[in-house]
Amino acid sequence: MTSGETQAPLVLVVDDVDHGREIFAEYLEFRGFRVATAADGLEALEKAFELRPDVILMDLSLPGIDGWEATRRLKQDDRTRDIPIIALTAHALAAAHDKAREVGCNAVVTKPCLPKDLEQEVRRQLEARTS
Repeated sequence: MTSGETQAPLVLVVDDVDHGREIFAEYLEFRGFRVATAADGLEALEKAFELRPDVILMDLSLPGIDGWEATRRLKQDDRTRDIPIIALTAHALAAAHDKAREVGCNAVVTKPCLPKDLEQEVRRQLEARTS
């Protein structure tokens, strides 16, 4: 990479379901993003602190440390506080979306969703972060 080039945004995809995580990761890579993955909340925290991704896609129903708690911790830490977090949830009720925003999620996407819809939200969060 030359000094004039910029790296593609890094997206951390957190989901305990292998198939879902792989589909989103492969699609985002195909669309030009760099992607890291995590299968649970603890791994998500470790990778977020180490890699400082540009956006995090956070499944809320995770084993061990769930997505709610992982988001809370990321938003309380100076190193990761400003990283946009998009909640991925199968909970379509408004109360779940409200709770996700309360713990610090910048947006909520209800699963199942099309990868292109997820990409649109990732791009929206990246634009909001730079404007």
